[in-house]
Amino acid sequence: MKITAAVVHSRSGPFQIETLDLCDPRADELLVEVVASGMCATDLHGRDAYYPTQFPKVFGHEGAGVVRAVGTAVNNFRPGDHVVMSYPWCGTCPNCRTHRQSYCVDAFPLKMNGTRADGSTLHSQNGKPVYSAFFQQSSFGNFTIANERFAVKVRNDAPLEILGVLACGGQTGAGAVLNVMRPAPGDSFVVFGVGAVGLSGLMAASIAGCDPIIAVDVHEHRLALARQVGATHTINHSGRTDVVAEIRKLTGLGARFSLETSALAPVFREAVDSLMPAGVCVLLGSARAGTEVSFETPFLQNGRTVRGVIQGDSVPQQFIPHLVDHIMAGRFPIERMITFYDLADINRAADESSKGVTIKPVIRMPH
Repeated sequence: MKITAAVVHSRSGPFQIETLDLCDPRADELLVEVVASGMCATDLHGRDAYYPTQFPKVFGHEGAGVVRAVGTAVNNFRPGDHVVMSYPWCGTCPNCRTHRQSYCVDAFPLKMNGTRADGSTLHSQNGKPVYSAFFQQSSFGNFTIANERFAVKVRNDAPLEILGVLACGGQTGAGAVLNVMRPAPGDSFVVFGVGAVGLSGLMAASIAGCDPIIAVDVHEHRLALARQVGATHTINHSGRTDVVAEIRKLTGLGARFSLETSALAPVFREAVDSLMPAGVCVLLGSARAGTEVSFETPFLQNGRTVRGVIQGDSVPQQFIPHLVDHIMAGRFPIERMITFYDLADINRAADESSKGVTIKPVIRMPH
């Protein structure tokens, strides 16, 4: 079928709105009419070939939409279902077999290669392949193909146009708090970087009853929003404030939990140094290979934990509907950080996101 999608033809090139051919769904696949898709840094890193990338390519990995057709072996979805398309996993590696699919050892090629696992492509143009299957979805188009294993059915009364954010950034930040940290009411919490992932973690900390909740960032408009969605205190990192000293002043012994989203080595060090004894720091920021950071050994010996988390340790089919329920109850107001753009304005969305003007761009698809 003919679809409209945003195509990048070369490294760091612009998104171009073009007509493509989309294949029919296979036996275990869904044809999804995409309502909207979030845009995050990973899409832009792919565009800029931070990772091995084949062009031309369709990006987008936070898609939400409506199932329009299902393959012959699909049992759990039917046309009309509302779905969020989440991250892929192989299902057979040691981590997948032990329900740690967010750490699938084959995840990278499934996310980045631009093809299904067997090397086939979803999109083509004038008979030539267009690489897509980005995170096994490529949701920067008005229709796409999703494997049923990576799709999540969501309640039909929830606003689909904001739910795609949960597919990656939303469940990454919230899952780091609710699935990994699991704070008790009254535990102190600090987040370094309140973009979409950091704000998702902050709102989850508010749901958990953390106090104080401290937000650290260099953008005052982000700190203002952080205060509106649950932060009890904010620190502007661009000033001359000793951030670690300020956190210790606010918490007494230091933070029980810290969340680091920037992947900047000096900031990561601050996130660890701000911990109280037996505190936990979770790294979510994505750094390039070769980035290193050092910590003081006696400081870590005092029971402090530092670990990385991917996709919030989430099983999407369980966690995303849980987050949707929080949204519908007003406890997880992700709409507050969203700016909508039409697909035709996707390059403006990318530019304003890169500059920090927009916290979370969401691309609405033409229909």
